[in-house]
Amino acid sequence: MKQIVQKVIDKEYLNHEECESFIHAIANETISNEHIIAILTGIQMRGIQLEELKGFRAALLELIVPIDLNTEAIDLCGTGGDSKNTFNISTTTSLVLAAMNYKVVKHGNYGVSSLCGSSNVLEELGFKFTIDSNQLQNELKAFNICFLHAPLFHPTLKKVASIRTNLGMRTLFNSLGPLVNPIQPAYQMTGTYSLELAKIYHHILKEERKNYKVIYGLDGYDELTLTSTTRVLGPKMDQIRSAHSFGIDTILPNEIHGGISVFDSAKIVRSILAGQGSEQQTNVIAANVAEAIQCMDPTTNLEEAFQEGKSFILSGQAAKHFKIN
Repeated sequence: MKQIVQKVIDKEYLNHEECESFIHAIANETISNEHIIAILTGIQMRGIQLEELKGFRAALLELIVPIDLNTEAIDLCGTGGDSKNTFNISTTTSLVLAAMNYKVVKHGNYGVSSLCGSSNVLEELGFKFTIDSNQLQNELKAFNICFLHAPLFHPTLKKVASIRTNLGMRTLFNSLGPLVNPIQPAYQMTGTYSLELAKIYHHILKEERKNYKVIYGLDGYDELTLTSTTRVLGPKMDQIRSAHSFGIDTILPNEIHGGISVFDSAKIVRSILAGQGSEQQTNVIAANVAEAIQCMDPTTNLEEAFQEGKSFILSGQAAKHFKIN
C-alpha cells in the first residue's frame, strides 16, 4: 500500500491490479485509515482515469453480495458531490416512474458529501432496507420498485463509510456508486458532477447497458435541473437540454433547494408525489421522467412524455400508489 500511496502522491496513475488490490485491502482490513485517506484525497486532487475507475469497479463487483431479481429495470441516480443541495430529484423520479408502471431497481446510500442521500429520504418515508431477494422481488411486483441499500450489498463500502463521512468531500466512491448496482440493470440514467466523469461513464456504460443516459449540468449539477443547459450522452447521442426543450421557463436554483434536514427533504418528496409540489419542482421531475422513459424506449417523444409525466404527478396518483401520506 505504501507504493500505491506514493504513486498517487506523485500524481501517477494506478494500473488495474493496483486499483483492485486497494479495494481488496479495504475489504480485508489490511490497510490503515491513514493510507485510505491519502489515496482517496490524492486521486480526488489529480482526477480519476478511465482504467482506474474500471479497476476499482471490477473489485467492488467481485466482492458484492449477489442477488438476482430477474427483471429488466432502470436505475436512476447521481454521483452526488455537486454541492448544490437540491431536493432528491432522482429518488422522486424513481418513485413517479414506478407509480407509472415502469420497473425500477434503485441503488443508493446515505448522504456522504450531500445532506440527504436516497437512503436517508427513503428511510424517512418509511421504506425498510433488506437484502432478502424474495422480499425485494415482492416489492417489485407490488410497487414496481425496490431499493438496494448499498452497504447491505457492498460490505466494502460499509467499511469506509465513517472515513467518507469524516472527510465530508466527494471521493472516488462517489464516482463508483452509480456503476455498481448489484443487479447491473438493463437501463440506467445517471448524473455526474463533472463533464470529464460523464465521458468516462459514457465509455463504461456503452459496454454494459441495453441503453443509458449520462447527464451533466453545465452549471455544475449532477442532475437534469433545467436551471441551465445540460449535456446528455447516450449510445448514439450527445445532446443539449434546457428548460426550452420541454417548452417551459428556466428554473432558478433556489426553486429546487432541498431544505436543511432529512425531514425537509422527505416533506418535499411527499408533496410532489401528492401533486402538491411547486410548479418548478413538478416540472423538474416531469422532465426527468420523460428522459427516463425515452431511455427505456428511444422512440418516445420527449415533450409528449414530459406532459404525460406532469399530468400524472399533478394527479397525486404516485402518493396513492405508495400509500404515502
